Amino acid sequence: MELAFEALVRCMTFAVIKTGGKQYKVAADDVLKIEKLDAEIGSIVTFDQVLMVGDLVGAPLVEGALVAAELVETRKQKTVIIFKKNRRHNYRRRNGHRQLLSTVRITEILTGGAKPTIKAAAKVEAPAAVVSGKPAKVRAAAKAAAAQTEVAAPVAAKPAKAPAAKKAAAPKKAAATEETAAEKPAAKKAPAKKAAPKADKE
Repeated sequence: MELAFEALVRCMTFAVIKTGGKQYKVAADDVLKIEKLDAEIGSIVTFDQVLMVGDLVGAPLVEGALVAAELVETRKQKTVIIFKKNRRHNYRRRNGHRQLLSTVRITEILTGGAKPTIKAAAKVEAPAAVVSGKPAKVRAAAKAAAAQTEVAAPVAAKPAKAPAAKKAAAPKKAAATEETAAEKPAAKKAPAKKAAPKADKE
């Protein structure tokens, strides 16, 4: 009797869902990559296109079945190279593609019209310095942010310099430059070379 119950529980621990035009066999705590979902990171997403739950097969969908999952992240997959070639026609084309994929963690498999019990995790705020765009624009935005933080810093933090010391130092520098100019004799310019007279052609 216990073995039969364990076998029944084992059968009910997986489901087959359809999303993004593909079918996936999933179980609780599974992590899988699927086509991009329009949802925020950490939110709970549900899949209502359930084709099979354990031994129960839908026609085509299982009524009242639902699979809940937590969205972990959305990022691009590795580059796929598309290379086309027609020999003897000097035709070669190389292209790349990076598909957007969402990583989800299956939280629970529900039947009988039940709703998800697990709530969304606490949202992690993205850092304010991160700016989307081209690398040059990102660097420029980071420099601007750094400049704003420097301006916003209190002025009193910098050590105050005596203005009288600066004024006194300026005449000393001028006197030093005059002395060095007097010590060094002016360099004589080399006489310019005259062009040789051209011979008259007869």
